[in-house]
Amino acid sequence: MSDNPVAAADNVNAKLGMLANVKVRMTVEVGRTEITIQDLLRLNEGSVIELDRMAGDPLDILVNGTIIARGEVVVVGERFGIRFGEIVDPETRMASV
Repeated sequence: MSDNPVAAADNVNAKLGMLANVKVRMTVEVGRTEITIQDLLRLNEGSVIELDRMAGDPLDILVNGTIIARGEVVVVGERFGIRFGEIVDPETRMASV
């Protein structure tokens, strides 16, 4: 192992560079709920389902099913976007994998 921190950082960056083009799925979760299949089959246009979050609570941002951050919805031109707020500690993320 090298005692040179710059060389070690370059080595880590080179290894991460190999992953730069790997695609991952990013999901923004507004909230969750559980319903019965009977209730699911009764849903129609205009139905409302109550979620486990309060209005104004931060949204969860997940990558491949693992929460990485919390944020809020923003409007960018005519599209929705997400503004990152709290970033989940990397050690906490790794523990959930």
